[in-house]
Amino acid sequence: MIEHSHLKIIHALHTNGTLTEAANALCLSQSALSHQIRYLEKKLEVSLWEREGRSLRLTQAGELLLQVAQQILPVLSQTEKTLKAYGEGLQGTLHIGVECYPCYQWLSGVIGEFLQKMPDVDIDIVNKFQFSGLEGLLNHHIDILVTPDFVKKEKIHYETLSVYELVIVLAANHPLAGLDYFMPEHLADETLLSFPVPLERLDIYSCFMTPSHVSPARHKTIESLEIMLEMTALNRGLCVLPAWLADEKSKTLALKKMPIGQGGMHKKLFLAMRETDKSISYIEKFIAVGKATAHKKGVR
Repeated sequence: MIEHSHLKIIHALHTNGTLTEAANALCLSQSALSHQIRYLEKKLEVSLWEREGRSLRLTQAGELLLQVAQQILPVLSQTEKTLKAYGEGLQGTLHIGVECYPCYQWLSGVIGEFLQKMPDVDIDIVNKFQFSGLEGLLNHHIDILVTPDFVKKEKIHYETLSVYELVIVLAANHPLAGLDYFMPEHLADETLLSFPVPLERLDIYSCFMTPSHVSPARHKTIESLEIMLEMTALNRGLCVLPAWLADEKSKTLALKKMPIGQGGMHKKLFLAMRETDKSISYIEKFIAVGKATAHKKGVR
């Protein structure tokens, strides 16, 4: 069977021209290289070289083996480099699960910079784990999960990417736009617009209205952030967004943000990953870029 070392020998002989120089290139003694040449010819039962003075000339069989070496050795070399890069976390595909709609807006500001810093890493956004990301993480369908929810789980590590404020977003000319902050009762006669998420996962319900036994007059779910904000600007309802996102959208729409409760409602954005993966280089880099992006947005 032809081995990697055999291909390296014939390539070195062709490149260097003499047995002595080829032996030096391969870090072998001349006698050791001669022995390997004789062994290879005996094994293949064909002559590969002919001597011409101090030089070696390839036979027809040797030329064939050289062609194979010239095709295979670069492939093997690149494969070794790629595998090494995989092992060092410098190359591969990062599968990202996103568990909240506004997280996509945050993610869009991270991906471009991350790919510039890690050009040999691809990114795959896995949508189907939008609302059951931990399962996808534990089943190795995704590598990291962007989520606002901390659910303690064995073998799962969380990194805090940012602390942000959730705010009520309403039309700039809404009758309640003059308030200093919203209390639960202010929502009792309003239409609340939200993404299609179970109510128990909506903080405006679980942390604000439900404890006060208050419900909005109407609740509509909308998948598109842009449509939701257009409806809000037209006084068709109120919605709840991170303050940084509300600030961005208020640049183009007549919107106003307002604190939820007198002290405001603050949340954390987490990056969840398997405990065994937290030291992978491209995951460490993604965390660093994510935190830096949050800082640029003025989010703690």
